[in-house]
Amino acid sequence: MKTNTSAPAPAGVTLRDILLTGLAPAIWGSTYLVTSQWLPPGQPLLSGVIRALPAGLALLAFGRQLPRGSWWWRAAVLGVLNIGFFQAMLFIAAYRLPGGVAATVGAIQPLIVVVLAWAWLGARPRPAAWLAGVGGLLGVALLVLGPAARLDAVGVAAAAAGAVSMAAGTVLTRHWRPPVSPLVLTAWQLCAGGLFLLSFALALEPLPGHFTPANWLGYAWLSIIGAGFSYALWFRGVGRMPSSAVAALGLLSPVSATVLGFLVLDQALTAMQAAGALLVLGSVWLGQRAAAPPAVTRTQPA
Repeated sequence: MKTNTSAPAPAGVTLRDILLTGLAPAIWGSTYLVTSQWLPPGQPLLSGVIRALPAGLALLAFGRQLPRGSWWWRAAVLGVLNIGFFQAMLFIAAYRLPGGVAATVGAIQPLIVVVLAWAWLGARPRPAAWLAGVGGLLGVALLVLGPAARLDAVGVAAAAAGAVSMAAGTVLTRHWRPPVSPLVLTAWQLCAGGLFLLSFALALEPLPGHFTPANWLGYAWLSIIGAGFSYALWFRGVGRMPSSAVAALGLLSPVSATVLGFLVLDQALTAMQAAGALLVLGSVWLGQRAAAPPAVTRTQPA
């Protein structure tokens, strides 16, 4: 008697892993709201430093573990890709583009991860993985783009560069398999990325004369919750889940941004946006299914 069984998620991956990992991009969806409402204008590099470096130093002091051997340069590379360069591009896009346009450009990340995982890890993607990536991109476009969407060439290029950078960092993190906890790995990368950005911020941006209470609250949210807490969840997921499945969860960021705009800024939610949100959620589900192992046929005695 033959029994066909198929796993709904990758081997060893639980629903808890998926939910905790998905919480990170849901938190990152608040970045555009916080940047536009509470941060000082014209400070993308400084904003990236304040978001990353204090949280990284705090986690490093808590974890009390430094890199060893080759992990000095590996942590530096991952820190630049996942944190330093990515945060710089993220804030440049956030300052120069409407959140919808930036989120749509950033939604190319799952497709880039599929390609890089195939090239670097030999993880041949299933057709469903491509379909999830394209469906997610279309869903984000429906969700956040409108006829009045303003395009800025520098902002679009920055959003695309940030998506490529974090896609490469996600795949390399999975490839190198860090021998430390997600908390320690997060500390290393936040410190490396923050120090990378610090030199550019001091050289290229004038320091603001003062910070308002709203500025401090915005930076506190982005650093404590939007960096330390959320990146620890993200890198935990990267270590436990296939790269394509993790990248698909990143599509939750524009959904979160749209919901926050509706709740906090009283922005209207149209039927097209609702359809886009459903398409994104369907693509996230399909991305998890595409990363699951194939059905296993077991032969058991009747």
